[in-house]
Amino acid sequence: MRYLRLAPLALSLLVPGGHAMSADRITGREFATRSEVIAPQAMAATSHPLATQIALDVMKQGGTAVDAAIAANAALGLMEPTGNGIGGDLFAIVWDPKTKKLHGYNGSGRSPKSLTLDWFRENGHTEVPSHGPLPVTVPGTVDGWFALHGRFGKLPMRQILAPTIRYARDGHPVHETIAYYWNRSVPLLAKWPGFREQFTIDGRAPRKGEMWKNPYLADTLEKIARGGRDAFYKGDIARVIDAYMRANGGFLGYEDMAAHAGEWVEPVSVDYRGYDVWELPPNGQGIAALQMLNILEGYDFSQIPFGSAEHIHLFVEAKKLAFADRARWYADPAFHPAPVAKLISKEYAAQRRALIDPERAARAVDAGRNLNQGDTIYLTVADKDGMMVSLIQSNYRGMGSGMTPPGLGFILQNRGEQFVLKNGHPNSFEPGKRPFHTIIPAFITKDGQPWVSFGVMGGAMQPQGHVQIVMNLIDFGMNLQEAGDAPRIHHDGSTEPAGQVTEMADGGILNLETGFGWETIRALMRKGHRIQFADGPFGGYQAIMRDHANGVYVGASESRKDGQAAGY
Repeated sequence: MRYLRLAPLALSLLVPGGHAMSADRITGREFATRSEVIAPQAMAATSHPLATQIALDVMKQGGTAVDAAIAANAALGLMEPTGNGIGGDLFAIVWDPKTKKLHGYNGSGRSPKSLTLDWFRENGHTEVPSHGPLPVTVPGTVDGWFALHGRFGKLPMRQILAPTIRYARDGHPVHETIAYYWNRSVPLLAKWPGFREQFTIDGRAPRKGEMWKNPYLADTLEKIARGGRDAFYKGDIARVIDAYMRANGGFLGYEDMAAHAGEWVEPVSVDYRGYDVWELPPNGQGIAALQMLNILEGYDFSQIPFGSAEHIHLFVEAKKLAFADRARWYADPAFHPAPVAKLISKEYAAQRRALIDPERAARAVDAGRNLNQGDTIYLTVADKDGMMVSLIQSNYRGMGSGMTPPGLGFILQNRGEQFVLKNGHPNSFEPGKRPFHTIIPAFITKDGQPWVSFGVMGGAMQPQGHVQIVMNLIDFGMNLQEAGDAPRIHHDGSTEPAGQVTEMADGGILNLETGFGWETIRALMRKGHRIQFADGPFGGYQAIMRDHANGVYVGASESRKDGQAAGY
């Protein structure tokens, strides 16, 4: 997967120790591609400037951060269909200033109840296909909107969705990175019924700067605005999906849609050097970040420079250990509950840390046995009353399954590809089950107060990215923008919890983004790491920090994407 890397106002430097850094020409900050955004009243950070502006407009109209997050998410479904849409799932963490606590929502959908593991086997499948009707699960996003709105919203949903409906009818210009991915998706997905008619211009993707309209999505959003969540799950939209899937070899039906319900969940946390880092429990992979942080807390990074071989080695080895547990334990807790408290305990982290050889990369690692038991968008919004929202939403693989029901203007997700077609596996396919999920929002608190709402989208990069952001802020003293702009580490090849499960036996592959020096790379190779260069599965980052001392918000957005942080 390729991410465009933009670095305005940056100067490449070579510093002692042989690792390269970027420095802002004005401030001299090591990794700044631009300044942080600072505002007194409200802040929004999304992967599209127009979505950011919509979020700010909603808050100026009296909406809460949740209202603004829903509005921005709806806009991104229109403007960045390469990563999300109402055919996908949603997860969120909300800081509520009234209760002074975090609330989590798991808006992931379940597999069709009429589809079975035996059907896959009888029809010659050894893994769930990546596209077409078979990986489609119930889309949970719209339910998530209304659940969040019911508890924390203020403006009527018709007002929240109105900006996106206008853009869908009147058109909006397609941004550069989105145009790139859209063009890559069309040859793959155009064969599926409805996609060419609704997501191309005469069979091609829209180009950068070209105006794009989606009147079908405008119609769908108007129905949702008028009729609420049931208009999507129990009305004509669900009936169209049912008929379309039946006609095209699919299993997702009206009854699956009508039975859907997301759930409020308690976020879980670990203390990392006095800061509480929060994630959501499985079926997502968020606790992998917490497991990694617990392991890494045992090393003194005040004495280990950023970008050094020791820093990267310890990070990768902690990742391997956490991901072994991820493959063994993370699944829908209604079918296979994970021992979350044990997995994120300091005692367990000490046991796992003892397995790390400081001089040699592990070729294979096992999951802990003595236990009692993805493309995406990320956005964050904060309002004048102190509410902060960390929200992530996805169609899973790029634009999703390719299955595009007629006249609805959105593509159904292919999240079911994450199921394993193997009896007894925690993530084995079963009817009415939620698959393992890669998308994870994150939050950091300090002394019981909100500090940073953030996320790093991008499949298995997400927990790795979360850990790097936390370390950049806390261990390496970077500011919020630098923490996202610093070159990233991506390890691939761990045992996976999805698809055709294969055990890591060769240590995997270490991808290093431009910015790490040759001296570091050679030292890592001596430790046994296999290094390769990728244009990058390095993720997409947005963040908002609450500066309590000055009474302001600080915002940052991803320099590798089209996004914007802005406030007022």
